[in-house]
Amino acid sequence: MGRLFGTDGVRGVANADLTAEMALGLSVAAAHVLAEAGTFAGHRPIAVVGRDPRASGEFLEAAVVAGLASAGVDVLRVGVLPTPAVAYLTAALSADLGVMLSASHNAMPDNGIKFLSRGGHKLDDELEERIEAVYEEHRTGAPWDRPTGAGVGRVRAYEEGLDQYVAHLVGVLPNRLDGLRIVLDEAHGAASLVSPEAFTRAGAEVVTIGADPNGLNINDGCGSTHLGLLKAAVVEHGAHFGIAHDGDADRCLAVDHTGEEVDGDQIMAVLALAMRERGALRADTVVATVMSNLGFKLALEREGLKIVQTAVGDRYVLEEMKEHDYALGGEQSGHVIISDHATTGDGTLTGLLLAARVAESGRSLRELAAVMERLPQVLVNVPDVDRSRVGTSAELATAVADAERELGETGRVLLRPSGTEPLVRVMVEAADIDQARSVAGRLADVVKSALG
Repeated sequence: MGRLFGTDGVRGVANADLTAEMALGLSVAAAHVLAEAGTFAGHRPIAVVGRDPRASGEFLEAAVVAGLASAGVDVLRVGVLPTPAVAYLTAALSADLGVMLSASHNAMPDNGIKFLSRGGHKLDDELEERIEAVYEEHRTGAPWDRPTGAGVGRVRAYEEGLDQYVAHLVGVLPNRLDGLRIVLDEAHGAASLVSPEAFTRAGAEVVTIGADPNGLNINDGCGSTHLGLLKAAVVEHGAHFGIAHDGDADRCLAVDHTGEEVDGDQIMAVLALAMRERGALRADTVVATVMSNLGFKLALEREGLKIVQTAVGDRYVLEEMKEHDYALGGEQSGHVIISDHATTGDGTLTGLLLAARVAESGRSLRELAAVMERLPQVLVNVPDVDRSRVGTSAELATAVADAERELGETGRVLLRPSGTEPLVRVMVEAADIDQARSVAGRLADVVKSALG
Protein backbone atom coordinates (compact mmCIF):
# COMPACT_ATOMS: atom_id res chain seq x y z
CA MET A 1 0.00 0.00 0.00
CA GLY A 2 1.36 3.45 -0.93
CA ARG A 3 1.57 6.13 1.69
CA LEU A 4 -1.87 7.60 2.36
CA PHE A 5 -0.82 10.63 4.37
CA GLY A 6 0.55 13.60 2.48
CA THR A 7 1.86 16.86 3.92
CA ASP A 8 -1.64 17.79 5.08
CA GLY A 9 -3.49 14.62 5.96
CA VAL A 10 -5.20 12.12 3.65
CA ARG A 11 -6.84 13.59 0.54
CA GLY A 12 -8.55 12.34 -2.58
CA VAL A 13 -11.76 12.37 -4.56
CA ALA A 14 -14.52 11.71 -2.06
CA ASN A 15 -16.27 8.35 -2.48
CA ALA A 16 -13.64 7.24 -5.01
CA ASP A 17 -10.19 7.63 -3.43
CA LEU A 18 -11.44 8.63 0.01
CA THR A 19 -14.34 6.35 0.90
CA ALA A 20 -16.56 5.99 3.93
CA GLU A 21 -14.87 2.67 4.66
CA MET A 22 -11.44 4.31 4.63
CA ALA A 23 -12.60 7.19 6.85
CA LEU A 24 -14.04 4.75 9.37
CA GLY A 25 -10.97 2.50 9.28
CA LEU A 26 -8.48 5.34 9.65
CA SER A 27 -10.42 6.70 12.61
CA VAL A 28 -10.37 3.34 14.36
CA ALA A 29 -6.65 3.01 13.62
CA ALA A 30 -5.94 6.52 14.91
CA ALA A 31 -7.76 5.76 18.16
CA HIS A 32 -5.75 2.57 18.65
CA VAL A 33 -2.39 4.14 17.80
CA LEU A 34 -2.91 7.12 20.09
CA ALA A 35 -4.02 4.77 22.85
CA GLU A 36 -0.84 2.71 22.40
CA ALA A 37 1.21 5.92 22.48
CA GLY A 38 -0.20 6.71 25.92
CA THR A 39 -2.35 9.63 24.78
CA PHE A 40 -5.43 8.17 26.48
CA ALA A 41 -3.68 6.89 29.58
CA GLY A 42 -5.97 6.68 32.59
CA HIS A 43 -9.08 8.31 31.15
CA ARG A 44 -11.88 7.93 28.62
CA PRO A 45 -10.73 9.60 25.38
CA ILE A 46 -12.50 12.56 23.77
CA ALA A 47 -12.31 13.70 20.13
CA VAL A 48 -13.40 16.93 18.47
CA VAL A 49 -14.69 16.41 14.91
CA GLY A 50 -15.35 19.24 12.45
CA ARG A 51 -15.70 19.68 8.69
CA ASP A 52 -16.00 22.18 5.88
CA PRO A 53 -19.33 22.49 3.98
CA ARG A 54 -18.60 20.00 1.17
CA ALA A 55 -21.50 17.65 0.51
CA SER A 56 -19.18 14.68 0.92
CA GLY A 57 -18.27 15.91 4.39
CA GLU A 58 -21.66 14.77 5.61
CA PHE A 59 -21.12 11.06 4.97
CA LEU A 60 -17.40 11.21 5.81
CA GLU A 61 -18.17 12.85 9.14
CA ALA A 62 -20.66 10.08 9.90
CA ALA A 63 -18.00 7.49 9.09
CA VAL A 64 -15.32 9.16 11.23
CA VAL A 65 -17.70 9.53 14.17
CA ALA A 66 -18.77 5.89 13.84
CA GLY A 67 -15.16 4.72 13.75
CA LEU A 68 -14.13 6.71 16.80
CA ALA A 69 -17.19 5.76 18.85
CA SER A 70 -16.78 2.08 17.95
CA ALA A 71 -13.22 2.30 19.30
CA GLY A 72 -14.46 3.71 22.62
CA VAL A 73 -13.85 7.42 21.97
CA ASP A 74 -16.41 10.03 23.01
CA VAL A 75 -17.04 12.49 20.18
CA LEU A 76 -17.89 16.20 20.21
CA ARG A 77 -19.30 17.16 16.80
CA VAL A 78 -18.60 20.85 16.22
CA GLY A 79 -20.08 20.93 12.71
CA VAL A 80 -18.89 23.28 9.98
CA LEU A 81 -15.91 25.23 11.30
CA PRO A 82 -12.45 26.17 9.98
CA THR A 83 -9.48 23.86 10.49
CA PRO A 84 -7.88 26.31 12.97
CA ALA A 85 -11.13 26.37 14.95
CA VAL A 86 -11.04 22.58 15.31
CA ALA A 87 -7.39 22.82 16.36
CA TYR A 88 -8.22 25.54 18.90
CA LEU A 89 -11.18 23.63 20.35
CA THR A 90 -9.15 20.43 20.59
CA ALA A 91 -6.78 22.31 22.87
CA ALA A 92 -9.34 24.43 24.71
CA LEU A 93 -11.55 21.44 25.54
CA SER A 94 -8.58 19.27 26.57
CA ALA A 95 -9.59 16.73 23.95
CA ASP A 96 -7.28 13.85 23.14
CA LEU A 97 -7.50 14.25 19.40
CA GLY A 98 -9.14 16.38 16.74
CA VAL A 99 -10.35 15.40 13.28
CA MET A 100 -10.98 17.87 10.45
CA LEU A 101 -12.66 16.86 7.21
CA SER A 102 -11.59 19.19 4.41
CA ALA A 103 -9.59 19.39 1.20
CA SER A 104 -8.74 23.04 1.88
CA HIS A 105 -8.44 24.98 -1.41
CA ASN A 106 -9.12 21.93 -3.61
CA ALA A 107 -12.20 21.68 -5.81
CA MET A 108 -15.47 20.40 -4.37
CA PRO A 109 -15.22 16.72 -5.44
CA ASP A 110 -12.12 16.29 -3.25
CA ASN A 111 -12.12 15.87 0.50
CA GLY A 112 -9.60 15.00 3.17
CA ILE A 113 -9.04 13.83 6.73
CA LYS A 114 -6.60 15.57 9.04
CA PHE A 115 -5.88 14.20 12.53
CA LEU A 116 -4.70 16.48 15.31
CA SER A 117 -3.08 15.42 18.55
CA ARG A 118 -3.82 16.71 22.04
CA GLY A 119 -3.21 20.44 22.09
CA GLY A 120 -4.38 20.85 18.48
CA HIS A 121 -1.08 19.98 16.78
CA LYS A 122 -0.60 17.99 13.58
CA LEU A 123 0.57 14.42 14.05
CA ASP A 124 4.21 13.70 13.37
CA ASP A 125 5.28 11.38 10.55
CA GLU A 126 5.92 8.44 12.87
CA LEU A 127 2.36 8.44 14.23
CA GLU A 128 0.87 8.83 10.75
CA GLU A 129 2.90 5.87 9.51
CA ARG A 130 1.75 3.78 12.46
CA ILE A 131 -1.89 4.73 11.78
CA GLU A 132 -1.48 3.61 8.18
CA ALA A 133 0.05 0.32 9.29
CA VAL A 134 -2.74 -0.42 11.78
CA TYR A 135 -5.37 0.60 9.22
CA GLU A 136 -3.89 -1.88 6.75
CA GLU A 137 -3.78 -4.63 9.40
CA HIS A 138 -7.47 -4.12 10.18
CA ARG A 139 -8.37 -3.84 6.49
CA THR A 140 -6.81 -7.22 5.75
CA GLY A 141 -8.65 -8.96 8.56
CA ALA A 142 -6.65 -8.53 11.76
CA PRO A 143 -9.08 -8.63 14.73
CA TRP A 144 -9.29 -5.81 17.26
CA ASP A 145 -10.93 -5.54 20.65
CA ARG A 146 -14.31 -3.89 20.23
CA PRO A 147 -15.79 -2.28 23.35
CA THR A 148 -19.38 -3.14 24.16
CA GLY A 149 -22.05 -1.81 26.49
CA ALA A 150 -20.93 1.29 28.37
CA GLY A 151 -17.51 1.01 26.72
CA VAL A 152 -18.62 2.35 23.34
CA GLY A 153 -18.07 6.04 22.67
CA ARG A 154 -20.86 8.58 23.08
CA VAL A 155 -21.58 11.28 20.51
CA ARG A 156 -23.02 14.74 21.02
CA ALA A 157 -23.17 18.04 19.18
CA TYR A 158 -21.01 20.79 20.63
CA GLU A 159 -22.85 23.88 19.42
CA GLU A 160 -20.88 26.34 21.56
CA GLY A 161 -17.78 25.88 19.42
CA LEU A 162 -18.36 28.75 16.97
CA ASP A 163 -18.97 31.35 19.66
CA GLN A 164 -16.06 30.07 21.74
CA TYR A 165 -13.67 30.32 18.79
CA VAL A 166 -14.85 33.78 17.74
CA ALA A 167 -14.42 35.05 21.29
CA HIS A 168 -10.87 33.72 21.26
CA LEU A 169 -10.07 35.50 17.98
CA VAL A 170 -11.45 38.86 19.06
CA GLY A 171 -9.83 38.54 22.47
CA VAL A 172 -6.28 38.38 21.10
CA LEU A 173 -6.52 41.58 19.04
CA PRO A 174 -4.30 44.45 20.25
CA ASN A 175 -6.90 47.06 19.21
CA ARG A 176 -10.36 47.36 17.68
CA LEU A 177 -11.19 47.77 14.00
CA ASP A 178 -13.69 50.63 14.26
CA GLY A 179 -13.82 52.80 11.13
CA LEU A 180 -12.68 50.10 8.70
CA ARG A 181 -14.83 48.80 5.86
CA ILE A 182 -13.61 45.34 4.85
CA VAL A 183 -14.80 42.93 2.17
CA LEU A 184 -14.54 39.26 3.16
CA ASP A 185 -14.52 36.47 0.58
CA GLU A 186 -15.27 33.23 2.41
CA ALA A 187 -14.89 30.87 -0.60
CA HIS A 188 -18.31 29.42 0.31
CA GLY A 189 -16.29 27.54 2.89
CA ALA A 190 -15.87 26.76 6.55
CA ALA A 191 -15.46 30.38 7.72
CA SER A 192 -18.66 31.67 6.12
CA LEU A 193 -20.19 32.32 9.57
CA VAL A 194 -17.06 32.63 11.72
CA SER A 195 -15.12 35.29 9.85
CA PRO A 196 -17.90 37.88 9.34
CA GLU A 197 -18.93 37.45 12.97
CA ALA A 198 -15.38 37.96 14.26
CA PHE A 199 -14.69 41.06 12.14
CA THR A 200 -18.07 42.54 13.08
CA ARG A 201 -17.53 41.96 16.81
CA ALA A 202 -14.12 43.61 16.47
CA GLY A 203 -15.78 46.79 15.16
CA ALA A 204 -15.35 46.59 11.38
CA GLU A 205 -18.05 47.31 8.82
CA VAL A 206 -18.21 44.05 6.88
CA VAL A 207 -19.24 43.27 3.31
CA THR A 208 -19.33 39.54 2.59
CA ILE A 209 -19.09 37.63 -0.67
CA GLY A 210 -18.74 33.90 -1.18
CA ALA A 211 -20.51 33.26 2.12
CA ASP A 212 -23.44 31.10 0.98
CA PRO A 213 -22.17 27.52 1.03
CA ASN A 214 -24.52 24.91 -0.40
CA GLY A 215 -22.17 21.92 -0.25
CA LEU A 216 -21.30 22.16 -3.94
CA ASN A 217 -19.86 25.66 -4.47
CA ILE A 218 -16.83 25.66 -2.17
CA ASN A 219 -13.80 27.41 -3.80
CA ASP A 220 -15.83 27.74 -7.02
CA GLY A 221 -14.42 30.86 -8.69
CA CYS A 222 -13.93 32.60 -5.37
CA GLY A 223 -11.73 32.66 -2.28
CA SER A 224 -7.97 32.83 -2.00
CA THR A 225 -7.34 30.94 -5.25
CA HIS A 226 -9.62 33.20 -7.32
CA LEU A 227 -9.23 36.83 -6.25
CA GLY A 228 -11.09 38.47 -9.15
CA LEU A 229 -14.44 38.80 -7.36
CA LEU A 230 -12.79 40.21 -4.24
CA LYS A 231 -10.80 42.78 -6.20
CA ALA A 232 -13.97 44.00 -7.92
CA ALA A 233 -15.97 44.07 -4.68
CA VAL A 234 -13.34 46.09 -2.79
CA VAL A 235 -13.35 48.78 -5.47
CA GLU A 236 -17.14 48.71 -5.87
CA HIS A 237 -17.81 49.16 -2.14
CA GLY A 238 -15.01 51.67 -1.54
CA ALA A 239 -13.57 49.35 1.11
CA HIS A 240 -10.28 49.93 2.86
CA PHE A 241 -9.22 46.43 1.76
CA GLY A 242 -10.43 42.86 1.33
CA ILE A 243 -9.60 39.48 2.83
CA ALA A 244 -9.89 36.10 1.07
CA HIS A 245 -9.91 32.67 2.71
CA ASP A 246 -9.83 29.18 1.25
CA GLY A 247 -12.25 26.33 1.88
CA ASP A 248 -11.08 25.49 5.40
CA ALA A 249 -9.89 29.04 6.21
CA ASP A 250 -6.33 28.24 7.15
CA ARG A 251 -5.20 30.72 4.47
CA CYS A 252 -5.47 34.48 4.16
CA LEU A 253 -4.69 36.64 1.16
CA ALA A 254 -5.60 40.31 0.89
CA VAL A 255 -6.48 42.99 -1.66
CA ASP A 256 -5.72 46.67 -1.04
CA HIS A 257 -8.16 49.52 -1.72
CA THR A 258 -7.04 49.76 -5.37
CA GLY A 259 -7.68 46.08 -6.03
CA GLU A 260 -4.01 45.08 -5.91
CA GLU A 261 -3.19 41.67 -4.40
CA VAL A 262 -1.28 41.48 -1.11
CA ASP A 263 0.18 37.97 -0.81
CA GLY A 264 1.30 35.91 2.15
CA ASP A 265 4.86 37.22 2.08
CA GLN A 266 3.65 40.83 2.23
CA ILE A 267 1.19 40.01 4.99
CA MET A 268 3.98 38.41 7.04
CA ALA A 269 6.20 41.45 6.48
CA VAL A 270 3.47 43.76 7.78
CA LEU A 271 2.75 41.54 10.78
CA ALA A 272 6.44 41.08 11.57
CA LEU A 273 6.97 44.83 11.97
CA ALA A 274 3.80 45.16 14.05
CA MET A 275 4.82 42.29 16.30
CA ARG A 276 8.31 43.68 16.75
CA GLU A 277 6.84 46.99 17.93
CA ARG A 278 4.79 45.10 20.52
CA GLY A 279 7.78 42.98 21.59
CA ALA A 280 6.03 39.85 20.34
CA LEU A 281 8.44 38.83 17.55
CA ARG A 282 10.77 36.51 19.43
CA ALA A 283 14.41 36.60 18.28
CA ASP A 284 13.33 39.16 15.65
CA THR A 285 12.89 36.16 13.35
CA VAL A 286 10.30 35.05 10.79
CA VAL A 287 10.11 31.48 9.42
CA ALA A 288 9.26 31.06 5.73
CA THR A 289 9.74 28.48 2.99
CA VAL A 290 12.27 28.53 0.19
CA MET A 291 9.43 29.57 -2.14
CA SER A 292 9.00 32.95 -0.43
CA ASN A 293 9.79 35.84 -2.73
CA LEU A 294 13.36 37.12 -2.57
CA GLY A 295 11.88 40.57 -2.04
CA PHE A 296 10.52 39.33 1.30
CA LYS A 297 13.98 38.27 2.48
CA LEU A 298 15.53 41.56 1.33
CA ALA A 299 12.79 43.59 3.07
CA LEU A 300 13.24 41.80 6.39
CA GLU A 301 17.01 42.20 6.26
CA ARG A 302 16.61 45.91 5.48
CA GLU A 303 14.38 46.26 8.56
CA GLY A 304 16.91 44.46 10.76
CA LEU A 305 14.92 41.22 11.00
CA LYS A 306 16.07 37.67 10.37
CA ILE A 307 14.51 34.97 8.21
CA VAL A 308 14.81 31.19 8.57
CA GLN A 309 13.74 29.22 5.50
CA THR A 310 12.40 25.66 5.38
CA ALA A 311 11.20 23.15 2.80
CA VAL A 312 7.86 23.89 1.17
CA GLY A 313 4.87 23.04 3.35
CA ASP A 314 3.36 24.69 6.40
CA ARG A 315 4.16 21.60 8.52
CA TYR A 316 7.88 22.28 8.04
CA VAL A 317 7.40 25.92 8.96
CA LEU A 318 5.55 24.86 12.09
CA GLU A 319 8.22 22.31 13.05
CA GLU A 320 10.90 25.00 12.85
CA MET A 321 8.79 27.42 14.87
CA LYS A 322 8.13 24.86 17.58
CA GLU A 323 11.75 23.77 17.82
CA HIS A 324 13.09 27.31 18.30
CA ASP A 325 10.02 29.02 19.82
CA TYR A 326 9.56 31.48 16.96
CA ALA A 327 6.34 33.52 16.96
CA LEU A 328 5.63 34.09 13.26
CA GLY A 329 5.95 31.99 10.14
CA GLY A 330 4.16 31.06 6.97
CA GLU A 331 4.00 30.70 3.22
CA GLN A 332 3.50 32.96 0.22
CA SER A 333 0.19 31.16 -0.38
CA GLY A 334 -1.28 32.74 2.75
CA HIS A 335 -0.72 30.06 5.39
CA VAL A 336 0.38 32.27 8.29
CA ILE A 337 1.06 30.85 11.75
CA ILE A 338 1.04 33.09 14.83
CA SER A 339 2.18 30.58 17.41
CA ASP A 340 1.15 32.54 20.51
CA HIS A 341 -2.50 32.22 19.45
CA ALA A 342 -2.76 29.26 17.06
CA THR A 343 -1.24 25.84 16.42
CA THR A 344 -1.81 25.97 12.66
CA GLY A 345 -2.33 28.50 9.90
CA ASP A 346 -5.38 30.60 10.76
CA GLY A 347 -6.79 32.75 7.97
CA THR A 348 -9.32 34.60 10.10
CA LEU A 349 -6.80 35.41 12.83
CA THR A 350 -4.29 36.57 10.22
CA GLY A 351 -6.85 38.83 8.59
CA LEU A 352 -7.91 40.29 11.93
CA LEU A 353 -4.33 41.07 12.94
CA LEU A 354 -3.66 42.63 9.54
CA ALA A 355 -6.76 44.79 9.97
CA ALA A 356 -5.66 45.72 13.49
CA ARG A 357 -2.35 46.96 12.08
CA VAL A 358 -4.16 49.11 9.51
CA ALA A 359 -6.49 50.55 12.16
CA GLU A 360 -3.73 51.18 14.71
CA SER A 361 -1.26 52.73 12.26
CA GLY A 362 -3.70 54.92 10.37
CA ARG A 363 -1.95 53.84 7.16
CA SER A 364 -3.53 52.07 4.21
CA LEU A 365 -2.79 48.42 3.54
CA ARG A 366 -1.21 49.49 0.26
CA GLU A 367 1.24 51.72 2.12
CA LEU A 368 2.03 49.09 4.75
CA ALA A 369 2.58 46.34 2.15
CA ALA A 370 5.01 48.59 0.26
CA VAL A 371 7.66 47.69 2.87
CA MET A 372 8.31 44.78 0.52
CA GLU A 373 8.85 44.86 -3.23
CA ARG A 374 7.84 41.61 -4.89
CA LEU A 375 10.46 40.57 -7.40
CA PRO A 376 9.16 38.87 -10.56
CA GLN A 377 9.09 35.08 -10.29
CA VAL A 378 9.14 32.79 -13.32
CA LEU A 379 8.23 29.12 -12.81
CA VAL A 380 8.83 26.49 -15.49
CA ASN A 381 7.85 22.83 -15.07
CA VAL A 382 10.16 20.34 -16.82
CA PRO A 383 8.31 17.00 -17.19
CA ASP A 384 9.54 13.49 -17.86
CA VAL A 385 12.89 13.79 -16.09
CA ASP A 386 14.60 11.89 -13.28
CA ARG A 387 13.83 14.22 -10.38
CA SER A 388 15.95 12.11 -7.99
CA ARG A 389 19.17 13.39 -9.60
CA VAL A 390 18.53 17.11 -9.10
CA GLY A 391 21.04 17.29 -6.24
CA THR A 392 23.73 15.10 -7.82
CA SER A 393 24.03 16.33 -11.42
CA ALA A 394 27.32 18.20 -11.91
CA GLU A 395 26.07 19.69 -15.18
CA LEU A 396 23.03 21.11 -13.42
CA ALA A 397 25.06 22.45 -10.48
CA THR A 398 27.36 24.32 -12.88
CA ALA A 399 24.41 25.81 -14.79
CA VAL A 400 22.74 26.99 -11.57
CA ALA A 401 25.96 28.58 -10.30
CA ASP A 402 26.43 30.42 -13.62
CA ALA A 403 22.82 31.64 -13.54
CA GLU A 404 23.09 32.94 -9.97
CA ARG A 405 26.26 34.85 -10.83
CA GLU A 406 24.43 36.41 -13.76
CA LEU A 407 21.46 37.41 -11.59
CA GLY A 408 23.54 38.90 -8.78
CA GLU A 409 22.27 39.78 -5.29
CA THR A 410 18.75 40.68 -6.46
CA GLY A 411 18.08 37.34 -8.12
CA ARG A 412 18.05 33.65 -7.28
CA VAL A 413 17.43 30.20 -8.70
CA LEU A 414 15.50 27.36 -7.08
CA LEU A 415 15.10 23.83 -8.46
CA ARG A 416 12.34 21.77 -6.83
CA PRO A 417 11.75 18.11 -7.68
CA SER A 418 8.08 17.20 -7.52
CA GLY A 419 7.13 14.91 -4.68
CA THR A 420 4.71 12.86 -6.79
CA GLU A 421 5.41 13.40 -10.50
CA PRO A 422 8.48 12.90 -12.75
CA LEU A 423 9.09 16.60 -13.13
CA VAL A 424 11.34 19.36 -11.83
CA ARG A 425 10.20 22.92 -11.18
CA VAL A 426 12.61 25.67 -12.17
CA MET A 427 11.98 28.97 -10.39
CA VAL A 428 13.93 32.11 -11.19
CA GLU A 429 13.58 35.51 -9.51
CA ALA A 430 15.09 38.73 -10.80
CA ALA A 431 14.39 42.45 -10.76
CA ASP A 432 14.04 42.26 -14.56
CA ILE A 433 11.22 39.95 -15.68
CA ASP A 434 12.76 39.44 -19.13
CA GLN A 435 16.03 38.36 -17.55
CA ALA A 436 14.15 35.95 -15.26
CA ARG A 437 12.35 34.41 -18.23
CA SER A 438 15.56 34.05 -20.22
CA VAL A 439 17.44 32.38 -17.37
CA ALA A 440 14.50 30.09 -16.54
CA GLY A 441 14.23 28.96 -20.16
CA ARG A 442 17.94 28.16 -20.39
CA LEU A 443 17.91 26.26 -17.09
CA ALA A 444 14.86 24.28 -18.16
CA ASP A 445 16.79 23.15 -21.24
CA VAL A 446 19.74 22.08 -19.05
CA VAL A 447 17.42 20.16 -16.70
CA LYS A 448 15.91 18.32 -19.67
CA SER A 449 19.33 17.53 -21.06
CA ALA A 450 20.93 16.50 -17.77
CA LEU A 451 18.02 14.57 -16.23
CA GLY A 452 16.02 13.45 -19.24
